[in-house]
Amino acid sequence: MPLTMVDASVVDFAAVFQKFKADSPRKKFLLFLADKDPVSSLSWCPDCNVAEPVIYQKLAALADEVAVLRAFVGDRATWRSPVHPWRVDPLLKIRGVPTLIRWDGDAIAGRLEDYEAHVPRKIDALLQ
Repeated sequence: MPLTMVDASVVDFAAVFQKFKADSPRKKFLLFLADKDPVSSLSWCPDCNVAEPVIYQKLAALADEVAVLRAFVGDRATWRSPVHPWRVDPLLKIRGVPTLIRWDGDAIAGRLEDYEAHVPRKIDALLQ
């Protein structure tokens, strides 16, 4: 079975997230990423380009058990704003991308920040 992934942007995140939380009994993960260049398909964020393949490989191995909401933070200038909605959100508190969050019920059950989101053993621990 393929990995279940849903995409959201800052604009539609609230609605997509509500539906995502309600739709699936699987373990839920939120993956915050930088936007991709439409021509190259690469992110402006070098850490995202390194971490994404590792994260996707780990998640795909558990495709029957997990669901993923990919949330794109916007272009570099949008993300760098100190008042970016996900930076100031009292629950999410996203400080860097990529950030991988395990969501359980109505709370964050674990997270990997930008500086550690590419480390396979840390991803494995979060997926347990």
